[in-house]
Amino acid sequence: MDFIKILLADTTFTFAAEIVLRSVLMYFLIILVLRFSGKRGVRQLSIFEIAIILSLGSAAGDAMFYEEVPIIHAVIVFAVIMALYRLTTYLMMKSDAFETVLEGRPIYIVKNGLLIVEDIKQEKYSYDEFFAEMRQKKIEHLGQVKMALLETDGCLSVIPYSKENIKWGLPLFPDEYQIANHHNVDHFYSCMLCGQTQHLNHLNEECPRCQNTKWAKSCLYCEEYQN
Repeated sequence: MDFIKILLADTTFTFAAEIVLRSVLMYFLIILVLRFSGKRGVRQLSIFEIAIILSLGSAAGDAMFYEEVPIIHAVIVFAVIMALYRLTTYLMMKSDAFETVLEGRPIYIVKNGLLIVEDIKQEKYSYDEFFAEMRQKKIEHLGQVKMALLETDGCLSVIPYSKENIKWGLPLFPDEYQIANHHNVDHFYSCMLCGQTQHLNHLNEECPRCQNTKWAKSCLYCEEYQN
């Protein structure tokens, strides 16, 4: 195996210098295009914005190191993509239906402290990922949460209950999100699938919301609200 050939092939110093120049030009061209795409274009990306970035990257990459691809080809591609971007954003502002097709709608993950299991499954949103994001927002259990929505850009929006309205709820920390082993008739338990919180007659009781039979001890204490 010829590693020198694999590494260098027929690259000349002149073409290496040309690659450097092409890369610099394409780098600044990408920055220019993103600058004119607006601030929203460099935040959380929607599906069609990701498609645009991939298209720009492909066009830029070819022009960077393919000797037979002139820079003007990439410029034309960039111009077409930016025109499509502007047209798409215009149509999205004019038509809710068009916007929904491209970006979807916000999805409720939690309502009144309860998980919306059907929507979570539809979005293929894992519990571990959701719990991690909630913990990062200093949410200890679902009894603190009035509503949580998964936005079209992938961000999670959380509307918490006020201090006086916090109730018992499903714990979100690994040490507490465990199947209950001991039954106490005076304690609240939360369904580990949907968050339904109630007293139990026995630990194998079926959840009235989702028919799950796994329960964790509910939480009420919130360190944030004790200060």
